[in-house]
Amino acid sequence: MAQTIALVDDDRNILTSVAMTLEAEGFEVFTYKDGQEALREISRNPPDLAILDIKMPRMDGMELLTELRKRGDLPVIFLTSKDDELDEAMGLRMGADDYIKKPFSQRLLIERIRAVLRRREPPSAGAEVVHRGDLTLDSTRHLCVWKNQHVNLTVTEFLLLQALARNPGHVKSRDQLIDAAYGEHIYVDDRTIDSHIKRLRRKFREVDDTFGAIETLYGVGYRYSGE
Repeated sequence: MAQTIALVDDDRNILTSVAMTLEAEGFEVFTYKDGQEALREISRNPPDLAILDIKMPRMDGMELLTELRKRGDLPVIFLTSKDDELDEAMGLRMGADDYIKKPFSQRLLIERIRAVLRRREPPSAGAEVVHRGDLTLDSTRHLCVWKNQHVNLTVTEFLLLQALARNPGHVKSRDQLIDAAYGEHIYVDDRTIDSHIKRLRRKFREVDDTFGAIETLYGVGYRYSGE
């Protein structure tokens, strides 16, 4: 079956051109011109991935992402204004998996979509379950448990935590974490990783306010300190 994508943007030209490109790549695309319409339909029939413009009438991309995150961990890519760094940082803190700036290359967008969907796929050769003290990570079921409580992570957050927890005590540079979460051929800047790590910590502290297993080594990177 074709993978499904929800494309949400109030610019009809973008809806038409991007949908045509994605359909030519074999995706099934559902287009929505505002966030309210998209939320209603995505709730009924969840796609494999959503692409959200940030600035839209009625319900903008930030509000839509907030509502989607209440319902699950649907992979989300944000479309942001060319120089709006605040939008990028806020979107990542709220749980977007990736972002791409307008105007954008449609080929780059396709690469980002495939990268996020590929990261969501279970490993091909058996399940990998990581146990580190109070932490359990099951990559096949995309399951994260801390002290017997489920922690709902996005694709990117899960892969970052997995990269750290596989080698507790070992420092991972931001470049190494970018490769682990995005792949070697996708460029994101260091602040993207920092935003994801902050959100990871916040999610764990919602279930355990003493959580401190992800340590920052300033100027170097991050490490997982749990056993």
